[in-house]
Amino acid sequence: MSKPLPVETNRTLLAPQGEFELQRNPRDDSLQAWDAADEFLLNHLHDIQVLSRHGKLLILNDAFGALAVALADHPVYSWNDSFLAQQALRDNLLANGYAADQVKTNSAIDLPSVAVDCVLIKVPKTLALLEHQLYALRAILHRDTRIIGAGMARNIHTTTLKLFESILGPTTTTRAFKKSRLILVERDHSMNEGQSPYPDSYELEVDRSYRILNHASLFSRDRLDQGSRLLLEHMPVEPRYRRIVDLGCGNGVIGIIAAAFNPAASLLFCDESFMAVASAEVNFRAAFALSRQAEFRVTDCLQGFANASQDLVLLNPPFHQQHSVGDAVAWRMLKDARRVLVAGGELRLVGNRHLGYHAKLKKLFGNCETIASNNKFVILRAVKNQASIPAASTPQKFDSE
Repeated sequence: MSKPLPVETNRTLLAPQGEFELQRNPRDDSLQAWDAADEFLLNHLHDIQVLSRHGKLLILNDAFGALAVALADHPVYSWNDSFLAQQALRDNLLANGYAADQVKTNSAIDLPSVAVDCVLIKVPKTLALLEHQLYALRAILHRDTRIIGAGMARNIHTTTLKLFESILGPTTTTRAFKKSRLILVERDHSMNEGQSPYPDSYELEVDRSYRILNHASLFSRDRLDQGSRLLLEHMPVEPRYRRIVDLGCGNGVIGIIAAAFNPAASLLFCDESFMAVASAEVNFRAAFALSRQAEFRVTDCLQGFANASQDLVLLNPPFHQQHSVGDAVAWRMLKDARRVLVAGGELRLVGNRHLGYHAKLKKLFGNCETIASNNKFVILRAVKNQASIPAASTPQKFDSE
């Protein structure tokens, strides 16, 4: 009996502004490139007629560009921490007959400097990022700027609304539409106290003390997460590993300790988060100044790096993208890791035990060795094009607070 074909999700967004063909990045035909909150927001904007022909519009955290594409006939600015989101926006603009640069983009590090007439905020997964963004927004709001938030109801909590109220002004929510809500904000210009508490930092003790800075969007900003801790306890220490990649680097802790334990190696830090790469660069330079060679790149996995060019890839892969859980990004990271490794090069990965990365590694590499595990995480090792896999190196002693 033949296996049924997967059902392809609708890729056409129907909104008062028109019909738009949209794709996710990475492409996943089981998921749409927009949610009900996007639909609700577009309908609301049409109903209230708040956008003038020349009024400047700023959109925050637009996951795949659905809002920006639907509103691209206006002067639109997009502010996002995700390289993948910006790439999706450009692709979707082209797919709908616009120039790739029709919408002006800014990374989460670089706030648009122009005053805006309307701000649309998709509630991000990380509450700290929302807090940082709301503080930063105050510099570009004028007295008549309209501010509207949007998100799925399950992601809008009392703490979310309190942030809007404490930083910008009185806040109300709409009734639910397809399990989504809008957040309507009335800017109180007398409220100008306080500033963003981000980036913040923590102290890490590994043979020496490291001050680890974290921008607002980063995971585990106040301490070393358990998965990374386990990976550091089983860090490869071998002279043959001269080119080491910290893929999905976050704040760069894994790459920094790899550099400390492998003093002859050069480092490559890659992440699709602008805030992550900025954090990693600050942390690496604080640890080594200019005494060590390193490259820092915001990119899609290892896009743009040569095949067979790296000796060791270290990876703590994500299992979600925005608010959606899935392994599409992780799978691309694994394939890219194999592509850039030299023959005999190693991928060492930490992941939640239940995610089954060992099966994916065996499929890609033809081998997978379990280095260590605990009740939640597992450390896996795969070697590229190696018939006889050398034994894993003795773990470097690792002590941390």
